[in-house]
Amino acid sequence: MNGLQSYVAFAETAKHGSFAAAARELGSAPSTLAKAVQRLETALGVKLFHRTTRQVNLSADGERLFQRCQRILAEVEDLQAEAAGTRAAPSGRLRVDAPIVYGRRVVLPLLAELVRVHPGLQLDLRLQDGYADLVKEGVDLAVRVGALRDSALVARRIGSQAMVLCASPAYLARRGAPRTIEQLAGHDAVVFRLPASGRARPWQFRRRGRPVELVPPARVQISDGEGLVAAVALGLGLAQLPEYMVDREIARGELVELLPRCRPLPLPISAVMPPGRLVPARVRVLLDALAALGRRSG
Repeated sequence: MNGLQSYVAFAETAKHGSFAAAARELGSAPSTLAKAVQRLETALGVKLFHRTTRQVNLSADGERLFQRCQRILAEVEDLQAEAAGTRAAPSGRLRVDAPIVYGRRVVLPLLAELVRVHPGLQLDLRLQDGYADLVKEGVDLAVRVGALRDSALVARRIGSQAMVLCASPAYLARRGAPRTIEQLAGHDAVVFRLPASGRARPWQFRRRGRPVELVPPARVQISDGEGLVAAVALGLGLAQLPEYMVDREIARGELVELLPRCRPLPLPISAVMPPGRLVPARVRVLLDALAALGRRSG
């Protein structure tokens, strides 16, 4: 194992944190990977890992090399896909990052259908409400809701997310339904705690065509979207949630929408990809499926 394969051995070991796990991923022997990494260290004249009996951790030099390896190896994979022709069947590992609930309810069913139709596809779906570093983590495509923070990413609008203020019938029977934004101050609020900052996500409304934002005094804070839906259904208070998370509950009468005329403008949902990359067939087929879904729902 030499040349590019040595960098593959290093990158997989860094990703998995052990030679054994990387070897299982590559279908090789741990000793083969360990020797390849050792030869790479000798050739480069740097120590890439701090080794223990149980795991390996990147050194400062290893961390810098790993970030570059992720980009380079992704480019090589894309070049191979491109060389196979744009009509080649989608294949290879599709690495996707998506918000937890949107990923489960929307992205995962699409991916399941793609895997069924294209047997050569392998799936690596990361569900989190934070933001992944697409280049560093080797992500092919991420789904982002709201304004994009990184203008360097290649983005494609795939839909929109409407926000709905709702409560359970039991809560409303006990406390009454607010008729204006001002009356919300007299109600219990269940708010989403943003994973990055730990702060409560503000509620957004529109009044006479103008945006209104408020951070209600929270009786309950929850950092999981589905937990938020469950808390509201249990009668703990009012919450503002994405419509796709509560449309079934509202249709069944388990939740009731409040102040529908004050809904804020929908948030954009975008598929984002690393800059300066070819779009291999495995990514293009998911991108097209997401765009088609957005057109149907819009």
